Amino acid sequence: MVVCAMHPPASHSAPSFLRQYAGHLGRTALRREPGGGLERDRAYLSLHRTGSLGIVHENVKMGSDGESDQASGTSSDEVQSPVRVRMRNNHHRRISNEDINKRLSLPADIRLPEGYLEKFAMNSPPFDKPMSRRLRRASLSEIGFGKLETYIKLDKLGEGTYATVFKGRSKLTDNLVALKEIRLEHEEGAPCTAIREVSLLKDLKHANIVTLHDIIHTDKCLTLVFEYLEKDLKQYMDDCGSIMSVHNVKIFLFQLLRGLAYCHRRKVLHRDLKPQNLLINEKGELKLADFGLARAKSVPTKTYSNEVVTLWYRPPDVLLGSTEYSTPIDMWGVGCIFYEMITGRPLFPGSTVEDELHLIFRILGTPTEETWPGITTSEEFKTYNFPRYNAEPLVNHAPRIDNDGHDLLSMLLQFEAKKRVSAEDALRHSYFRSLGEQVQSLADTSSIFSVKGIQLQKDPGKRSSVYPESTQGKSRRQSVLF
Repeated sequence: MVVCAMHPPASHSAPSFLRQYAGHLGRTALRREPGGGLERDRAYLSLHRTGSLGIVHENVKMGSDGESDQASGTSSDEVQSPVRVRMRNNHHRRISNEDINKRLSLPADIRLPEGYLEKFAMNSPPFDKPMSRRLRRASLSEIGFGKLETYIKLDKLGEGTYATVFKGRSKLTDNLVALKEIRLEHEEGAPCTAIREVSLLKDLKHANIVTLHDIIHTDKCLTLVFEYLEKDLKQYMDDCGSIMSVHNVKIFLFQLLRGLAYCHRRKVLHRDLKPQNLLINEKGELKLADFGLARAKSVPTKTYSNEVVTLWYRPPDVLLGSTEYSTPIDMWGVGCIFYEMITGRPLFPGSTVEDELHLIFRILGTPTEETWPGITTSEEFKTYNFPRYNAEPLVNHAPRIDNDGHDLLSMLLQFEAKKRVSAEDALRHSYFRSLGEQVQSLADTSSIFSVKGIQLQKDPGKRSSVYPESTQGKSRRQSVLF
């Protein structure tokens, strides 16, 4: 993913760009939390004097000027060490772990360092007033955020050109995490995909998007700490013997569309949707991952690269060289994934661009001016000289799909990008009526499984509830990890 305004100059090193980027992240916007009241609960990067790059979570009440540094009554130049923090409370009650968790927006299951409770209670602003940013950074650093020693490496999950991914464990929560170590080449700085992933994930907070917990920066490595999910959708389908329950297909598709609709509302395109980039935990929660190719997009006509999206899930307009696209680029991939879940096999498994287009046109028919206005004048299209294929009913290829599912699939697999259904509209399609009305009004951070009665069914071809850590399985996750 790339934030358009944040391209790192080629001449800048990774540390210098990340330092500038850290300053940029400090300027966050207001949002309203479910509990009410205007607060900030945003993650931003902080460069410490040691050169480490940490992630800090804010939950700060805002002043009328939109800033909070001075709101606590302590200027940024006069901020005291958290060791000298003193609690001034009207009731003089004893400070608790819950107080600190709430004050610093920490997970409920976090383990605070020994003696930290007493240090924090020594000298802090009253709890009804916000902390300064500088004090918050120092407090979180003392707890252990932004430090490699906070995480224990376990199994190596895979290795790519720029990154190695390990299964790990956080000493702060004892929870499993995924540690994505990105090597920093001194000549090139941080890989562009790493900057993209950090740039966008720090702003995406949704139940169906993988969570970025922490960021650690050293001279040689940038480590992204993600929540750990047991398997990806491809592995899940393999475990089912390629025969998934149609009910489970519906639940996974709804979650995919929820996460995607959230991204698209924020003008973020994923651009690399495929089963290997959709992670699933033991509860059945599906989450979008691998935002290395994603991009923040504000102008619908902006030109981007056409070398995006794995071939099997790439829409025909991009295959034919289009570099002007918007959110519909992701919707074609959703249709391909929907079909693959229903049938257990990929819809268009082409080996080359030409082969991919042939497979698409064999099933959907060779496009004409009626089905795709302007296609006959496309130089790329004329170059291939495709045979005239007649469209085949999709239901012939996916007999397990019902009429509503067939209708939704057809709306996703439209040649013309502007005719593809949006993620937001797809969520309201009659195909999902059986899930009930409550799933349509979930808060962004609420799981679909928080709705009473929503649960996965046993898949007909299910072989095992535990994913075997085989070499084959690891290779299937390479695209997620790198």
